[in-house]
Amino acid sequence: MTHNSYIYILIMAVVTFAVRALPITLIRRQIKSRFLQSFLFYVPYVTLSVMTFPAILNATQSPISGALALLAGIIAAWFGASLFKVAVSCCAVVLIVEFILPFI
Repeated sequence: MTHNSYIYILIMAVVTFAVRALPITLIRRQIKSRFLQSFLFYVPYVTLSVMTFPAILNATQSPISGALALLAGIIAAWFGASLFKVAVSCCAVVLIVEFILPFI
């Protein structure tokens, strides 16, 4: 590794540590704002969604099949399907759409 790589790794480590350590050191009392509590509650879900959504659309050969699989997964989850059933239904939708799409 080059000298610059060590600098980049050090900067990433400092930033990662700062993001995790600063809230603990700066906020010492309980958060009483309901808005801030609800905001902080949903941050992990939003972060996961922001990272996952583009991957769903770009994981297939066409974004159409990814979007249809996403829609099928949302519908299956809405009706109470387990995680395994949602994943299988999404994979089946991608398989069917990718097979049919060249003929359209």
